[in-house]
Amino acid sequence: MTGLTHRQAEILNIARASGRVMVEELARRFEVSAQTIRKDLNDLCERRSLTRIHGGAIIASGVENLAYEARRFVAADEKKAIGAAAASLIPNGCSLFINIGTTTEEVASALTSHEDLLVITNNLNVAMLLYRHPRIEVVVAGGTVRRADGAVVGSTATQLIGQFKVDYAIIGASAIDEEGALLDFDYREVQVAQAIIANARSVMLVADSTKLRRSAPVRIAHITQIQTFVTDQELPERLATICHSKGIEVVEALPKGADIDDAPADAQDAAPEAAPVVRLR
Repeated sequence: MTGLTHRQAEILNIARASGRVMVEELARRFEVSAQTIRKDLNDLCERRSLTRIHGGAIIASGVENLAYEARRFVAADEKKAIGAAAASLIPNGCSLFINIGTTTEEVASALTSHEDLLVITNNLNVAMLLYRHPRIEVVVAGGTVRRADGAVVGSTATQLIGQFKVDYAIIGASAIDEEGALLDFDYREVQVAQAIIANARSVMLVADSTKLRRSAPVRIAHITQIQTFVTDQELPERLATICHSKGIEVVEALPKGADIDDAPADAQDAAPEAAPVVRLR
């Protein structure tokens, strides 16, 4: 790419190879100040080559999604908090769908102490997280496995989903626009997600606030088709109004160590030190 300094070109190569770059690591590598690296990252973000994350940056997304390993680093603490909060809303003895996504995988990680669950998923990572637990039965949708992230996509997976009617669906999205559209990149994945929504009695969306600043080309559904939205920050006014008017429960899950001064006193008292703080909107 023209106009880049040698160091910026190297930073971009490192990001492409490893999925992310961190300010302190780059400062040590190039023997420059953290401020200099931040300027380089800002320049690369202005060119839309990178997207800033806390402490660093990742390869920017456009019409294609970020690589799976890169997505794991985006808002990692927030996703873990969202996963724990979402899992706390799932009772023992129920059935649920869990679809593709690094955030839905955090929900699966937080479900391992639950009992008597039936989990149907098209996410091999979710299946690997849960199948060893004797009180959780796992059904994996068949079909083509996407090498990039272990997603099972296509018509075969969609048909299997259609054979179930479950209590809960846990879904993610790559982007959410201000009008409430839930968006993704792969139309085959979207077809499975649509079948999941259609065959669940209650749908829970799990998505961190970075998804509100992204775009994607394929429509999954509208936010009015869900019952619960678990995220990490207060929603923008327009989206919050839609949720409020349609009776959608919005849950804010703050990562451990976050400032909880604004949280309700009972939430502060009840929350263990290692647990996320949950706020209901």
